[in-house]
Amino acid sequence: MNPALSIIIFTTLAGAAQGLAVVLALSQLLGAGLDNTFVARSLWVAVALAIVSLVASFFHLGRPLRAWRAAMMWRTSWMSREVIVLPVFILLVGTWAGVLTFSASPGDVTPLLPLAVIAVSALLWYCTAMIYACIRFIQEWAHPLTIVNYTVIGLASGLVLAGALGVAWGQPQFAAHLGAWAFAITTLAWLTRVLALRRNARLKPKSTLQSATGIKSPGIVQKSMGMTGGSFNTREFFHHASVAAFRRMKVIFQLCAFALPLALVVLAVASGWSAAWLVAVPIQLAGVLAERWFFFAQARHPQNLYYQVVS
Repeated sequence: MNPALSIIIFTTLAGAAQGLAVVLALSQLLGAGLDNTFVARSLWVAVALAIVSLVASFFHLGRPLRAWRAAMMWRTSWMSREVIVLPVFILLVGTWAGVLTFSASPGDVTPLLPLAVIAVSALLWYCTAMIYACIRFIQEWAHPLTIVNYTVIGLASGLVLAGALGVAWGQPQFAAHLGAWAFAITTLAWLTRVLALRRNARLKPKSTLQSATGIKSPGIVQKSMGMTGGSFNTREFFHHASVAAFRRMKVIFQLCAFALPLALVVLAVASGWSAAWLVAVPIQLAGVLAERWFFFAQARHPQNLYYQVVS
């Protein structure tokens, strides 16, 4: 598939916003004793990331002014459900941040708000992942690991971001407490992503040149892309990257999204160099953007048997 930059940005930033909100909600429910000002500021960061991701998603639409129609098919479309749940997530996190910022007694925040934020974040991850996992003819996506990866990678990026905000805004003890969790969840995210990569590498396409063309000869070989010029099919369903570039991207996203953040988290906890959290955030952000590109590009649309592969 040909990855759209708007969707790459949307899934990366929205996942980080959800992860950050969930980390803050769990910290509040478990009595971490965080300063209300710090929690409010961090929640506003989550709101900002979610809004930016929402704006980015509009650039994927052919007619952005008709974006409201995307929610009309909520009974059958996972994308419509995502379109509904994302504003609910922004509203809940913004309400919680607003109460902490403007209320005369922010300590009286009911536990229902953090619980609701966790529940809606989980639902949003599920809706986003199911947009792709429900497409059965894209074998690389049609698997529970798609849901697991979206959720765990979002949590990992949220944990690293929360630790960096703790360091930047005078809560270094919070970052130190998150160290073990950030290491564990990032490791889990890497493990599940590797499992998905290995699974996808072993997939055998259900469609063949014979089924694509209707010619049953076993010796059929494709010599052209099926047409003399480009079309919607050749633009939208193939990433156009070379095999070498595709393989490099696989190494890059594992290095930046998982390996380097893990090393920096260990460095921050073991040596006390808390600035390592701040270094980890942009590296992991770049890595997750690369991972999202690879996630979409790796998907092999059956139409490419006829239109794209040239012997």
